Amino acid sequence: MHSNPAVNRSMWFFAIVYAVEGIGQASSGIMWQPLSFWLKQTMHWDPVMVSTSVAIFDIPWVIKPLWGAISDFVPLFGYRRRPYLVLANIAAILAFAWVGTLDTATTVIPALTVTAFAMAISSTLCGALLVETGQANNTSATFVNQQWLWFNIAQMIATLVAGYLIEVLSPVAALHAAAGIAAICPLAIIGGVWLIGEQRARIDLEALRERLGALVSAFRSRDLWFVAAFLFLYYFSPGFGTPLYFQMTDRLHFSQGFIGLLSSIGAAGWIIGGLLFRWRIHRLGRKALLQLSILGGVLSTLSYLLLSSETSAVIISLAGGLTSMIAMVATMTLAVESCPKGAEGFAFAAMMSIVNLTGPLANTIGSALYEHVFNEQLTPLIIVSAAATGLVFFLIPLMVFRKGGTTVPAV
Repeated sequence: MHSNPAVNRSMWFFAIVYAVEGIGQASSGIMWQPLSFWLKQTMHWDPVMVSTSVAIFDIPWVIKPLWGAISDFVPLFGYRRRPYLVLANIAAILAFAWVGTLDTATTVIPALTVTAFAMAISSTLCGALLVETGQANNTSATFVNQQWLWFNIAQMIATLVAGYLIEVLSPVAALHAAAGIAAICPLAIIGGVWLIGEQRARIDLEALRERLGALVSAFRSRDLWFVAAFLFLYYFSPGFGTPLYFQMTDRLHFSQGFIGLLSSIGAAGWIIGGLLFRWRIHRLGRKALLQLSILGGVLSTLSYLLLSSETSAVIISLAGGLTSMIAMVATMTLAVESCPKGAEGFAFAAMMSIVNLTGPLANTIGSALYEHVFNEQLTPLIIVSAAATGLVFFLIPLMVFRKGGTTVPAV
């Protein structure tokens, strides 16, 4: 445990928020596989239709700076974070409960989009707290590791449950059951907001001028723009998540229960990566950590060329999760340390929105290449994706980092 009680409370709070996100995110949590299976089996959608329709869930995450700016500038009931967190998670509970009553794509997709808005707002406020507390206590990397460790512990459990629901229930019943489970989880965040040691805030002209100045400085910071560009290029490569799901279902004939297990094994890889970070990897300099994460990303992507059986799928999923965790800690710490004081919510959310934008773009482009260019062959898509990730190596020598309010070279 950390000697600072505020840091310890933050660690618990981040664990709660990200565990709830690990279960409730529509594009990756307990909803994703039941939704994909329902759209494929009942609605008879192809990979491109699934990817483009589900991409709407990423819109709230792409416009995260809006939520950050609102909480930075407009305190609610005397606080900038707590009340917004409570309201967002009440909305999530109601929206998930709504999904549990629906059975058409034209209603399910909009309802899940509401849950995405609620989760994105909650995540943005958590990110602002991460920046504020992490910069003040030099614990940014520790906080990032804590968040994603618990995100994947929760996701590992959620994906196992999702696969089981599909095995024992009809597609629509599995979807409704997953929504019911997801509806309960935001209660934990509502109860956990009291762990936040937040000072009271009010709107006054002087504070408003200071925060506007911080916001302007964020836009003028060349370092911040460079970090944003780096994050976009780092995470943007033609994705093959949806084509891989169709490949495993239709060509490798994996059961839905096993596909859910693979997602859980991938989450276990993230957990192992988080524990390795705490044990050894945290000693690496930022430059070495970024290099390691890119190398791991290229190799784990290429490993899908060897996918041919359930055994190979387990090994590949575990290794992919481990390398993804290292990449997440490296890049998110870089983002946290680049945020200017006074506009933490906006600046961090802006960089996260760039990362979130790459997801739907990469998945949609990857699905289109798979369907219309590569003739439903996964091999060339994997090679293109790995090559795009590898190109980011050339940006690392140009990187700088902000730490403790000072710009320093990557080490």
